[in-house]
Amino acid sequence: MKKSIGMKSSYILTQKSIDCEITKISAGNFALGYETKSGLFVVENFGRSDTDLNTEIKNWIGRYERFKFFYASNAKSAFVKECKNYHAFDKKKIDKKTHPEKPNNSDYDCPYCK
Repeated sequence: MKKSIGMKSSYILTQKSIDCEITKISAGNFALGYETKSGLFVVENFGRSDTDLNTEIKNWIGRYERFKFFYASNAKSAFVKECKNYHAFDKKKIDKKTHPEKPNNSDYDCPYCK
């Protein structure tokens, strides 16, 4: 069974597309991957930004074909979502191999490690 990360449409991973789609300076989460011919988005990696989702996703241009995203209300929310994704995906099938780090200057714990 394919995992869902709760994000809607995918977009081509270019600076122009990122700027058109991510218009708020905000914390958030993203998934990186490609679309199959049937339109299924295949996740190859995922992550978060605690402050500026637009800028963070641009760091991945050229390494993946497409992205999905959603805004988070704050850094803690983005961290918790990234932890959820980390624990849900098969590490053999995605590029992300290490547990998400806590946001800077926080004492948040992963709710899925307990």
